[in-house]
Amino acid sequence: MKTDNRQKLLIALTVVAGTLLIGDRLIYSPLVHWWQARDKEISRLRLQVKEGRALVNHEQSIRDRWDSMRTNTLPNNPSLAQEKVLKAFQEWAQESGVSLNGITPQWKGEEEHQTLVCRVDASGTLWMLSRFIYDIEKGPLGLKLESVEINSRDNTGQQLALGLQISGLVLATQEP
Repeated sequence: MKTDNRQKLLIALTVVAGTLLIGDRLIYSPLVHWWQARDKEISRLRLQVKEGRALVNHEQSIRDRWDSMRTNTLPNNPSLAQEKVLKAFQEWAQESGVSLNGITPQWKGEEEHQTLVCRVDASGTLWMLSRFIYDIEKGPLGLKLESVEINSRDNTGQQLALGLQISGLVLATQEP
């Protein structure tokens, strides 16, 4: 091959390689990244639509659950709410056979709702304490079991001490 033709061929190959490189850096790679981001966004939106449809399909059960939760909140009167919780603890203790050693209620307030936090100390056998906790969880009041502590009161582990922290919700505005 002649030198002139070789130079022309090398220049042409260099121009083609440079064009391909520039095309890759300026056109192809950005388009691939854009397409992948678009694909992720479409997947995310499809998932949101699917979740939205599920919410719409379950609207009635969600509304029923919210109505149940709203009606099971504590009354918007602090003394009445505290009385209701203390009475419920007494009933649950009687049903399960545990001995209530102390109940310490404390109010935590916020703008739209208040929370009645109770520290409950009780004692009994493992079966009694289990039944007591079960009754609290399954009871009609909107109470949340925050923490549970169980300690042995004797060497054999037959008598146990239970420490619970329970919170109950009081909504400031009761919906009709």
